[in-house]
Amino acid sequence: MKLLKDRILNDGKSLAGGILKVDNFINHQMDPVLMKSIAVEFVRRFADLPINKIITIEASGIAPAIMLGYLLELPVVFVKKAQPKTMGDMYVSQVHSFTKNRTYDICVSKEFLFPEDKVLFVDDFLANGNAAFGILELIQQSGASLLGMGFIIEKSFQEGGKRLRELSGIRIESLARIKFLEVDTVGFEED
Repeated sequence: MKLLKDRILNDGKSLAGGILKVDNFINHQMDPVLMKSIAVEFVRRFADLPINKIITIEASGIAPAIMLGYLLELPVVFVKKAQPKTMGDMYVSQVHSFTKNRTYDICVSKEFLFPEDKVLFVDDFLANGNAAFGILELIQQSGASLLGMGFIIEKSFQEGGKRLRELSGIRIESLARIKFLEVDTVGFEED
């Protein structure tokens, strides 16, 4: 997705340790016009799947998931990283955050994920795939079917994308695949 790649090159910051900072347009301050374009591209890539629900994980996946849900007129469920006192019956999994270097219990209420659901997972980044595998575990606990996973940015030099693509029956799409990150330099995979 050229618009996204251009934005990463112009406004993103590549830092030491394989970190790409996009907080001025994706995951802190958000550009709603870019988010709409991202959602339109996800529609293009996933519209042929018989999904009836979109799922994401708080917090940075919420904006693209909401835009996509709006365009497809589907409900959006976001998985929480902390158990609210108001949530009783739920599915729970664990996810290790590379960025924050901590492990979270993630949860979703059993009121919002059912065996008949056909789900699309959307998130901002795919790196090691920890969040994606945690979501997959929650969906498996519910008996729902995970049909696809869409990521705004994939760090293809890390193992997450490879591991996810080895799963059968799940379409994996990333709008910008990064081949390498060096300080002040971003290299993309060819489309």
